[in-house]
Amino acid sequence: MAVAETPKRTGDRTGIATGTGTGVAPGIATGATAFPVVPVRPYRDPVVLGPLFRDEGDEPTETITVPAPPATPLAPTPSPPAPAPAPAAPRAPRRTLPPALDRQLAERPARSCSGWWALLAAGTAGAGAAWLVIRYGIPRPALTLDAWPAAALAGCVLAVALALAGLRRGSTGHAMVLTLFGRYRGTIRRTGLVWSAPFPRRARVDVRLRHWRSEPLAVVDAEGTALHAVVLVVWRVRDTARALLSVDDHSNYLREQVESTAARVFSGMPADSFGTEAGPETLRDTEAVGDALTRLLAAECRAVGIEVFSARPVRIEYAPEVAGAMQRRRIAAIDARHRDSVLTSVIDAVDDTVQRMSDRGLVSLDDYERKALVKDLTVAFYTARGTAAEAR
Repeated sequence: MAVAETPKRTGDRTGIATGTGTGVAPGIATGATAFPVVPVRPYRDPVVLGPLFRDEGDEPTETITVPAPPATPLAPTPSPPAPAPAPAAPRAPRRTLPPALDRQLAERPARSCSGWWALLAAGTAGAGAAWLVIRYGIPRPALTLDAWPAAALAGCVLAVALALAGLRRGSTGHAMVLTLFGRYRGTIRRTGLVWSAPFPRRARVDVRLRHWRSEPLAVVDAEGTALHAVVLVVWRVRDTARALLSVDDHSNYLREQVESTAARVFSGMPADSFGTEAGPETLRDTEAVGDALTRLLAAECRAVGIEVFSARPVRIEYAPEVAGAMQRRRIAAIDARHRDSVLTSVIDAVDDTVQRMSDRGLVSLDDYERKALVKDLTVAFYTARGTAAEAR
């Protein structure tokens, strides 16, 4: 069987088979059976060259879409991944609120009267008892008095005892708080000789205007610099019931609150502003610091019956471990501000001098000469200012 040669590709798209077959000529049967000659052409994938010319870009091209293989019905459908939990937003710091007031515990006046009335009653009862003894005599152990004289004598003795037992001396600047079986019964603010019921327990409270100077408190400023501060507090007891019954020791409570309030106020301001520009309020502004201390301390002490009139910083200084470094920093800042002010005044003087010389026609300078003159005058004026400062 003859095999035709594979056609060769030329410049045209149609291949032409050339060559000479060997063996029996095509179409001629040899022997009893004839076999037709079938030309064999190898399969070639079409090569898409794309549009080579501008006119060919308008022809539509066919896009072959390969279908996706069918999904296995028994395969589990993958669930979408769970979203990652969002990070919790940072909670804002809660503001510390002052303690709430106890509405049921408030100062109220106790039942009392002048002690002179009690003395008058005691004298009257004593006179009555003396009259009964004189009238009926002193009873002997074997004898007994009649019913009414005995009752009258016992009443007179009891009246004298109650009148004398309830007498107290009230002093200026002090108050007496009365309690009976742990229950508040009232406050006596009267002065002089005072009578009240003898059964309640009395506690004396100082209500005068007082001041307290703290020890050096260890605090820090807004930049974390260690400081020592001394605070002077002017205060008094306004509500004796709350001062005595709502806290163990109101004086100690005040001292602790002064330290806490000072730490809060001082940590919100820098100790010094070393920059040349006007910075925020610093701890050197004693009025602003004192107002903040007074406001916060009064709010904290109102619940225990203490009235704060003022809380002022008396002395604020750096701690010993940082005092040297901060002193050098302050001196450097002062020196920088001084040099800046001197340089500004020198430049103004040089500018004024050159401008006057030019206006009066004393000199005629070009740019180069003007720069040289400005340079020489600046050096001369700055040297003169430095020499004058050193002479002082």
